[in-house]
Amino acid sequence: MTSSSLSPPEKSPIKRQVFHGTFVHCKTLTDLEILHDTYVFVDEHGVIVKILSGDGTGDARDLREDVRELGWDTDVNDEREIFEYVNSSEDQHGQHGEERFFFPGFIDTHIHAPQYPNSGLFGSSTLLNWLDTYTFPLEASLSALPKARAIYSRVIQRTLSHGTTTAAYYATIHVESTNLLADLCLQKGQRALVGRCCMDSDSGANPDYYRDDNPTQSLERTQECISHCENIDPDRKLITPILTPRFAPSCTPQLMSSLGKIAREKDLPIQTHISENRSEIQWVKGLFPECDSYTDVYDKCSCLTPKTILAHAVHIGEDEAALIRERGSGIAHCPVSNSALTSGMARVRWMIDRGLNVGLGTDVSGGFSASVLSAAREASCVSRCAAAGIGASGNLNGNERDTLSVPEVLCLATMGGAKVVGMEDKIGGFEVGKVWDAQLIGLGKPLMRRKEGEWE
Repeated sequence: MTSSSLSPPEKSPIKRQVFHGTFVHCKTLTDLEILHDTYVFVDEHGVIVKILSGDGTGDARDLREDVRELGWDTDVNDEREIFEYVNSSEDQHGQHGEERFFFPGFIDTHIHAPQYPNSGLFGSSTLLNWLDTYTFPLEASLSALPKARAIYSRVIQRTLSHGTTTAAYYATIHVESTNLLADLCLQKGQRALVGRCCMDSDSGANPDYYRDDNPTQSLERTQECISHCENIDPDRKLITPILTPRFAPSCTPQLMSSLGKIAREKDLPIQTHISENRSEIQWVKGLFPECDSYTDVYDKCSCLTPKTILAHAVHIGEDEAALIRERGSGIAHCPVSNSALTSGMARVRWMIDRGLNVGLGTDVSGGFSASVLSAAREASCVSRCAAAGIGASGNLNGNERDTLSVPEVLCLATMGGAKVVGMEDKIGGFEVGKVWDAQLIGLGKPLMRRKEGEWE
């Protein structure tokens, strides 16, 4: 069965809904807003149309006047015929139990879907050796659709279970399995940017058994994937095709320039890797001697745009940061894989200070977890190592300001990611005009722990 034979199941119309309870979201990097006893009204299109505060008691209020102001039909006796009411503190049986709150869905700005079975498998390797030893053989095997279906179904389900409602996925070079990934994301309701990997260079970056034969073939296959995404979701409500030159050594300048042209003509995002590993950077210098930097390679090929997601950026310099800011591109910070593959510590505070948009990526499978929350924890820890200034010399000459606070890493996981994927007007927080894109977080029963000290 080819992926094109799949069709999303018929879905019942979205109900109007009113969500009541505690809402937590990041308005800015440092402003973690907590809204208690709050009502969020969501229309039949899934868009937030009204937010209001309760009386502070947490008790449900009479909402008939509120919904009448929205123009919702109130000529019925039962409110349940007008909208669905959801209280964060009630379980499925309407009983109050553990403390719970609504939080924006996590946004994974960089994840390799076909690599999911290799999560945590890196041994003592570094980036380039890891690609040849573990990554390319696995990705090549996903030409088999049954295997692709099994792996993609698992990674989508796992990321959703971790609260990831939006993901920027790298697929493989295969058209049918890439299209299958898009189909499965749509069926399971996960917002996704889905990209077929473009790899046509004979520089040694691509194994002979896993590459495009030439730029023309790569572009034709990429266009097939774009057309498929446009066919299954014409309005890009959930699925957006994303142009994916794997990284500069994998692609010829002709291919990258052509992808840049397509991005401009079709208003499509681009995703790629940059400055992950020092050996990789030296390699790029040798392959593109006419360019001033790794960043300049992409810029000269018109691949540095306001819709470009640059993964890692561990070792970019001042001029590169200035160019990235000027072009409006975003950074996918991948702290877990940066540590696992001995790539280095990205200077996130330094990037933020220079006006760059930064989100979080799990970078499965260089990253060992598909959880964005795990990436947020690691981002906080890595920032403390960076602040200590512990490098190869062992010197402690860092700056405590480099540390990232809890509100900051949570912002990177939500609003920061929304900016990086170009959807800050739709997702990342609770605001009128944005779509309802949220997870319900349960805290167990923390009241039991308050006896032992202050609880926050």
